[in-house]
Amino acid sequence: MSDENHVMSTEDRLIYMANQIARNMAALGEKEAVAMVADHIRDFWDPAMKQRIGALAAARPEALSPVAAAAVERVMAL
Repeated sequence: MSDENHVMSTEDRLIYMANQIARNMAALGEKEAVAMVADHIRDFWDPAMKQRIGALAAARPEALSPVAAAAVERVMAL
């Protein structure tokens, strides 16, 4: 199966999106990237997405990059 035809689960899509945002912010340095990713998730993700990524971060911590994981942790602490 080619990557173009691969359908991600909702959970995998959320992990992918969080990691992608973190990659896009990497040039800012870790501290600023974590803050920016957390701001993005807080401002643009709906409550159900936030709850689900929080649960995924707890269940599959290895799936998130360190920046994405720290950002999710920050959002869930609010």
